[in-house]
Amino acid sequence: MDKNLINDLAQKLAASVPAGVAATQADLEQNFSALLQSGLDRLDLVTREEFDVQRKVLARTREKLAALEEQLASLEAGHATAADNSDDRS
Repeated sequence: MDKNLINDLAQKLAASVPAGVAATQADLEQNFSALLQSGLDRLDLVTREEFDVQRKVLARTREKLAALEEQLASLEAGHATAADNSDDRS
């Protein structure tokens, strides 16, 4: 996840703290940032780019599978026809 986005969110959280504890705002900002980063790291998220690449790989794999299924069906049909013709000759 973008470090700037996390830092911006941490700054907003720290800014929302009451004025009485504003002296610790920088410390809170660091803690919020570390907490957010830690939480997001545990989620095991992927970037949009990684997701899009994997989606394209999956689409190509599905296309290849469909082609192989068609080829197999054609071969099976040819085999069945050949078996029928050899039965007719007997």
